[in-house]
Amino acid sequence: MAIVSVKQRQSLSDKRPTSIRERIQGTMIQRFDNVAVDLPVPKSANPAAAAAVQELMGGKFGEMSTLMNYTFQSFNFRGKKKLRPFYDLICNIAAEEYSHIEAVAATINLLLTGATKRDDRSKIGGNGDHYPRKNGLQKSATNSRRVNPDPAPLKDAAEGARFAYHFLASGQTALPYDSMGNPWTGSYVTATGNLKMDLLHNFFLECGARCGKSRAYESTDDPTARAMIGYLLVRGGVHVVAYAKALEKLTGADVGRLLPIPDVSNKQFPEAAKLEREGLHTIMWKWCPADAFTQVAEIWNGSHPEDGQELVVRDEMPPGFPVPDLEEEPQLSAPGAIDPEMLKHYAKKLS
Repeated sequence: MAIVSVKQRQSLSDKRPTSIRERIQGTMIQRFDNVAVDLPVPKSANPAAAAAVQELMGGKFGEMSTLMNYTFQSFNFRGKKKLRPFYDLICNIAAEEYSHIEAVAATINLLLTGATKRDDRSKIGGNGDHYPRKNGLQKSATNSRRVNPDPAPLKDAAEGARFAYHFLASGQTALPYDSMGNPWTGSYVTATGNLKMDLLHNFFLECGARCGKSRAYESTDDPTARAMIGYLLVRGGVHVVAYAKALEKLTGADVGRLLPIPDVSNKQFPEAAKLEREGLHTIMWKWCPADAFTQVAEIWNGSHPEDGQELVVRDEMPPGFPVPDLEEEPQLSAPGAIDPEMLKHYAKKLS
């Protein structure tokens, strides 16, 4: 999807790479300019929904936690030759989690676009100029339209928003925080080195993430937020089942009998139900070249514990959708203007 792990670790050849191209193809993370979810453009900004969705980014059970838990477990995995299918599974899910972070960020960014007035202070004169005022407004020397001489476009947001950091610490965009403004922390990562313990933790983490997603879903009726959350409910459900099956393969315990946790099927959420009718809950994409991490299918096989459908591993990339093109927010100087005269001035000095 948006981010794909293609860390092959010399799986194609034991020879050392001799060219830059070979080195790039051998070990890297490759990025594709699309996003995993087909996100509808909101009809209007919704900062409250954006604040709720932040929990799915930087919360204890958010997508940053799932990504970093599985990433560090894969980095630190001991005994790969003996336990390769489990290693391949953790690596594969870690790669997918990167795309989930991007989907959450894209959703938050769409929900915040246009959330505050686009008053551009750089267009109100400046340089000590004072223009005639009338009815509390003034005309710019370069623009005949009437503008507010002293706007406060972020005032309402700063005073009333659930998540003021969106307006004070970013350009009305996503941050690595939870819904209350607490920054994500590495203390959320569990990578004990004991496979049984880490898999059990991962199962718990995905169930906790599913609980958080369902609550975020119930916190808003915004179509953009719900489209993304519905997708995450389905794909996160794949990871719940994957870790349940991994524990069953490793220990014989039928963990799948506990599902679903919480006790509400994805089929009760319209956006998720649509994707499950398309079979999205049965597919494990490999997120890597076909000849890497080849033993995922030794874990992801058999039938789905909830509806009995056959589980499949696919080598191809999942479908992708255009990354939202975010409008400028001049009241936040995001992205900010480039002054041609300033560039000429410093170019002359440097020459």
